[in-house]
Amino acid sequence: MLTIAADPRHLGARIGITAVLHTWGSAMTHHPHVHMIVPGGGLAPDASRWIFSRPAFLLPVRVLGALFRRLFLTRLNALHGAGKLAFFGSLTDLADRRAFQRHLAPARKKRWVVYAKPPFAGPEAVLAYLSRYTHRVAISNRRLVAFDANDVTLRYKDYRRDGSERQRVMTLTANEFIRRFLLHVLPRGFHRIRHYGLLASAARHDNLALARRLLAVTPETEAPEPEAEPDTCAPCPCCGGRMIVIETFPRWSQPRAPPRPSPPIRERTA
Repeated sequence: MLTIAADPRHLGARIGITAVLHTWGSAMTHHPHVHMIVPGGGLAPDASRWIFSRPAFLLPVRVLGALFRRLFLTRLNALHGAGKLAFFGSLTDLADRRAFQRHLAPARKKRWVVYAKPPFAGPEAVLAYLSRYTHRVAISNRRLVAFDANDVTLRYKDYRRDGSERQRVMTLTANEFIRRFLLHVLPRGFHRIRHYGLLASAARHDNLALARRLLAVTPETEAPEPEAEPDTCAPCPCCGGRMIVIETFPRWSQPRAPPRPSPPIRERTA
């Protein structure tokens, strides 16, 4: 996308991309896909102006599909040649180079479809949708219906159905629920959110400032945070943690032990 956007025949600008990785479907199955947010324009090569895309059109999807197909298959072949792809079960024959090439041959001839359209409810709705998943894994507590030591019952959406039939309930064994959940725990150090082009971390601050200036957008000013009251409590002598006051005694009160139980009263009868 960065390559085609920079081509003067299409947009001729340097664009930015924010990509968010999702790995799950509503039923916690393995469904890896990437959501990408792209501004409707970019900086001119000489950074002198902002180039707007055409209304409701950013880049030609057929050109995007053809380039993505070539790059994807080329890099997939490189991984196979480097021995970094593993095949199991009925796919073990694909470890052979020629068998792998025959397997990919139909994919080279097919048209790869790219979906790139403006959001129906505006960019705010897209950001709100993605923000719900950036720091959460697979399922929220509100979708859990019931659970015990053996089973977990949860709500999910079946997108093959319409209307009220879309909302479904399923029960999984505890082991299957844990297996599905762990499918979506990313390896340590793996970033779920990545930024490219204008939004790449190295120059994002300067690029955004330039874009705002070219678009005559007033930069947002953050309200100053209220100053925290000084902490007068001494740290815990054991762990060094912050101690909190749980009770205050008046200065003139004297500490005393809790009241002792009264001895039983014995009555003498004649």
